[in-house]
Amino acid sequence: MQRKNVSMNDIEKKIEDLAGIRIICQFVEDIDRVVNLIKNRTDMKVKCEKDYVSHMKTSGYRSYHMIILYTVNTIHGPKELSAEIQIRTMAMDFWASLEHKIYYKFEGNAPGYISRDLRECSDIVSMLDAKMLQLNEAIIQAKEAQEEQTGAV
Repeated sequence: MQRKNVSMNDIEKKIEDLAGIRIICQFVEDIDRVVNLIKNRTDMKVKCEKDYVSHMKTSGYRSYHMIILYTVNTIHGPKELSAEIQIRTMAMDFWASLEHKIYYKFEGNAPGYISRDLRECSDIVSMLDAKMLQLNEAIIQAKEAQEEQTGAV
């Protein structure tokens, strides 16, 4: 609130991530499925989206962010609140957690070599996500071929 110069009276209007949910997926392709499930819900509205999976930040950060509006019942009646939903893979979450911890220690001013190494690790995480997806698809195909050979359904 201090960083964004927001008073207590304006907190609900100006802070969109007062509440948050992080959804961790196994594979990158699952992120699109989750995004579509959220968009198709009738009990919430998507206010904005930021696709850091397709368009990663310069730091290497990857995740899909959505700000949603959700109606809650209060003692004063229904109230529309905003919340942030972050959707990422397990590998993206591992990287983001460590990146946050490192930058917190340096108060946002990490030495250049650390930033470069983090970016390199982000590239490795992206390759890992792609390889795990490829492996999963190969497993599915092998299982289908095996079932076809044995006549199992």
